[in-house]
Amino acid sequence: MLGAAFRQRAGVRVAQQVRQLSIHEFRSAELLRQYGVGTPRGQAATSADEAFEVAKKLNTDRLVVKAQALTGGRGKGHFDTGFKSGVHMCGSPEEARELAGQMLQHKLITKQSGPRGKLVSAVYLVERVDAKHEAYLSILLDRKTKKPLIICSSEGGMNIEEVAEKNPDAIKKFYITPSEGITDETCQAVSENLGFSKEAQPEAAQAVRKLYQIFTERDATQIEINPFSEVANSERKVMCMDAKFGFDDNASFKQKDVWAWRDLSQEDPDEVVAKQYDLNFVKLQGNIGCLVNGAGLAMATMDVIKLYGGDPANFLDCGGGATPETIKKAFELILSNKKVDAIFVNIFGGIVRCDYVAEGLVNAAKELGVTVPIVARLQGTKLEEGQQIIRDSGLKIFSFDELDPAAQKAVQLANEHHSSAKK
Repeated sequence: MLGAAFRQRAGVRVAQQVRQLSIHEFRSAELLRQYGVGTPRGQAATSADEAFEVAKKLNTDRLVVKAQALTGGRGKGHFDTGFKSGVHMCGSPEEARELAGQMLQHKLITKQSGPRGKLVSAVYLVERVDAKHEAYLSILLDRKTKKPLIICSSEGGMNIEEVAEKNPDAIKKFYITPSEGITDETCQAVSENLGFSKEAQPEAAQAVRKLYQIFTERDATQIEINPFSEVANSERKVMCMDAKFGFDDNASFKQKDVWAWRDLSQEDPDEVVAKQYDLNFVKLQGNIGCLVNGAGLAMATMDVIKLYGGDPANFLDCGGGATPETIKKAFELILSNKKVDAIFVNIFGGIVRCDYVAEGLVNAAKELGVTVPIVARLQGTKLEEGQQIIRDSGLKIFSFDELDPAAQKAVQLANEHHSSAKK
C-alpha cells in the first residue's frame, strides 16, 4: 500500500478507513480484466499440484510464481522456513509445483508484515512480460480537498517512497472534480507524465479512465499500480504488472462480489471476531486493556493513559449498541492478550446506558474469572443504576466519575500487578 512517508512527501492527506478491505493481487488482476485493463496472463493456485496444472495450462517457460499475502515487499521477504523471497522466476510445471510447495501455508515475513509475517494462502502464476518502461500510478481520496487524486510517476517498479525522497519532481498529481468526472485532457496528461512513448499513450489514457471507473464504481479507497508498464512483443502496449486495491468497508452491502474475495486468513482472528459483534478492536503493544464507547473517546482514553505513564494494550470501541453480551465478548478479546495487567473501562452514557455496561462488566468479571484489576469510569445515562450494580457485585472494581484520576489508578494498578506477577 501507499506508504505514510510517501503520502507526507507528496503533500497528500489521505482519508483512510479504520478497516478497509484489501484483496490479493490475483483478485485485483481479475477485476482489472473485467474492466478491460491489460494484465499479464495468469491464474492462482492453492496447492502445489494445482500450481503444476496451472503452469501446464499457461504453456510457457517464462513464468513468475508470486506468493499471495497481503503485505508489500514480497520479493525481498523471506519465509518462516528460511526460504528466500516470495517472487520467483520459473521455467517448467515441475518447478512451479516445487516453488508453490515452498510458499503455500507458510508465513512470509517482510518489512511491512513485521516479524509475525503473513500466511501465504495462494500463489499467483503469471506469464513473464518484458517491459520497455515502468511507471507508477495510484488513485486515492485526498481528505484536504475532498477530491479523488491521481498520483503518477515516470519512475516505477521500485519503492515509491525512494522516488519521493530522491526525485520528488518525478511525482505528479491530478485532482478530479467528482461532479465532472475524469476528462480526456486529464487522461492524456497522466499518460504523458507516465513517460510512455507516443505510440503507447492513447492506450495508457484509456487504461487511466478505466482505473478511475473502477475507483468510483467499486467504492475503492485506493488503487495502486506498480509497475504500470509499457510492454514489448504483445498485443497490448501497456499493462498493469502488479496491483493493490483497497475498498471502503461502509460499501460492503453493495459490493458483495468484491467482498466475497475477502481472505480471513490475512486478518487477526480476534479482530475478525470483534467485527462480528460490532466491536472495533485493534491490538497494541501495552499492558492496560481499554474498553470505551466511541472512537474519539477511545483515542482520548489512550492518550490519558500515556500521559500518566501507562501503555494501552488495545483500542476497543464498543459503540452505541453495547449489551451485556457484547461487553463480555469485549473482555474476552482484551484478556486474550496475556500481557494485560489491568483493564480500564471508560464509558460515557450518551449512546449506551451505564447500567448495561455495568451489568456486562460484572457478568464478564465473574464468568471469566478476571484476576487483573478493573477500573471503571462511568458518566451519563443510568449512571446511578450502573454504579449500584458494581457496588452490589462484591467484586473489587474501582469506580470513578472523572477521567484523570481513573486513568492514574489504572496505571498504578497495572504497575503493581505486573510487579507482583514477576515475583
